[in-house]
Amino acid sequence: METSFWQQKWEKNEIAFHQSEANPLLVKYFTELSLAKGRRVFVPFCGKTLDIPWLLSNGYRVAGAELSKIAVEQLFAGLGVEPKISGVGAVDRYSAEKIEIFVGDIFDLSSETLGPVDAIYDRAALVALPKEMRNRYTAHLTEITDKAPQLLITFEYEQSAMEGPPFSVSNEEVNELYGASYDLSLIASTDVPGGLKGRCPAKENAWMLRNS
Repeated sequence: METSFWQQKWEKNEIAFHQSEANPLLVKYFTELSLAKGRRVFVPFCGKTLDIPWLLSNGYRVAGAELSKIAVEQLFAGLGVEPKISGVGAVDRYSAEKIEIFVGDIFDLSSETLGPVDAIYDRAALVALPKEMRNRYTAHLTEITDKAPQLLITFEYEQSAMEGPPFSVSNEEVNELYGASYDLSLIASTDVPGGLKGRCPAKENAWMLRNS
C-alpha cells in the first residue's frame, strides 16, 4: 500500500475512519496498563483522533506518528494550540506541551528520534495495513518502543466480504505477530453495531500486550 493512498484520503477529506468521540475500548480498558500519570503513550497512525485529547485530559503525555501533515494540523487546531515544528532526520516533529507528533513515514522513525515510550495505543495502525506489511510494521514498532506494553484494537471479519482498510486481523495472526515478544490477552471482543461500514458482520477486539 503506497503512502499516497492515505495522503489522498486526507486531501479529499475521505476520513470516515475518523471517530467523533474517544474510542469506548480505550476509555474502558486503558487503565489496565497500570500507567502512572505523566507517562508517555505512543499512538501510531494517529490522524486527528479524539483519543489524543482523552489521553491528555487524563494526565498522560502523548507521542504520535502520522503520515498526513493535514491531519496533524487539524489535530493541533482541535487542541487549540500552536505547535513548534522542526525537522528531525526524515520526519518533522510537531510539538507542544505534553505532545509530540512525528509527521512522515513511520518506518523512517527511529527509537532515538521517538524517545522513551511507556505504552503503545494502537487503534488505527495495524488494521490499516495489508497483510504483507504487518510483519514489517510490528517488528519496527516493537524495536522503536523497546517492547513497550500495548493496548491493541483490531477488527475480525471475513476479508473476502469487503476490501480494507480497515483490514481483518485474526486472533491467530495477532499471536503470530506479537507472541514472541509479548504475553497476549484478549480482553474484549464485541460485535460492531450494524456491521463494519454497514456492510459485513465484524468483531472489534481489544488486546493487552505485556512484556513476556
